[in-house]
Amino acid sequence: MGLGPPTLVAGKSPTRDSRRRCGGGILATMIVSASYRTDIPAFYATWFLKRFRAGYAKVVNPYGRQVHTVALRAGVDGFVFWTRNVGPFLGALAEVRRAGLPFVVQYTVTGYPRALESSVIEAERSLDLMAEVAAAHGRRAVVWRYDPIMVSSLTPASWHEDNFSRLAGRLEGVVDEVVISFANIYRKTQRNVAAAARAHHFDWCDPPAEDKTTLATRLAVAAAACGMALTVCSQPEYTVAGSEGARCVDARRLEAVAAGWGTLRPVRARPKGNRPGCFCFESRDIGDYDTCPHGCTYCYAVNSRTLAKRRFHLHDPEGEFLFPPASP
Repeated sequence: MGLGPPTLVAGKSPTRDSRRRCGGGILATMIVSASYRTDIPAFYATWFLKRFRAGYAKVVNPYGRQVHTVALRAGVDGFVFWTRNVGPFLGALAEVRRAGLPFVVQYTVTGYPRALESSVIEAERSLDLMAEVAAAHGRRAVVWRYDPIMVSSLTPASWHEDNFSRLAGRLEGVVDEVVISFANIYRKTQRNVAAAARAHHFDWCDPPAEDKTTLATRLAVAAAACGMALTVCSQPEYTVAGSEGARCVDARRLEAVAAGWGTLRPVRARPKGNRPGCFCFESRDIGDYDTCPHGCTYCYAVNSRTLAKRRFHLHDPEGEFLFPPASP
């Protein structure tokens, strides 16, 4: 997902004119992502609600370190929330809805062994929470993510087929889409997974492309059998028969959520993926890397769980930033 619209003026709420013209460009809409860099619903719900009521949050660009102010009410057309535990955030979802702003919850449930996911809540609890969100806000308001797919001696391809089918069966009638991707083995990912493998005595690999394609094909069949479309996140080479490229930040889905609430709310964001194969609409993310203490060994957003836990404990729920520029 891209960094989104041009920077808003710090300390000011965007007016109708500022939404249309910002930095010489046209700004017709904005979708807020919270957050693919960390799990705001699971760990930072209090902070989000305080910032939502204030109407804005400040964000540090993780690459250039520039400070942006992101509106959270005026000028916002919807939210995409990313989580592995929406339980602490159910009240926030209700408040966002009362404000008339549609949202989609991208909810990751993989059910992996603790050697790979040391602190994630039990899959059965997450499945119940997904059903609760769908019942309260509509089936279109929640998307299941089975990603990233990590192949190891604990989770071989046959394990994924059985595990995915079991989870899909539990989510039949709850969701209409499941997003998959295969783990990208960045340098930090390789380091963290290798350390976990040594500690817990398992083997792992990055399977060849043909094995990934075979597994994706079987998962697409299992998803269709449970009434859901399978989409592939930013990996078009694994888009197989019965699947298509994922739009994790999806203006059309946000419109459908609003319509389900009895509101016609056009979302005019343009498609603007942040890398090849990404079909997301333009958004602005308010999260920060190295702040999620879930402990998933394959996570691209955490270099060090020790650092993430330390930063989590330093978090100030009263602050304008999730983590200010001076944070360690």
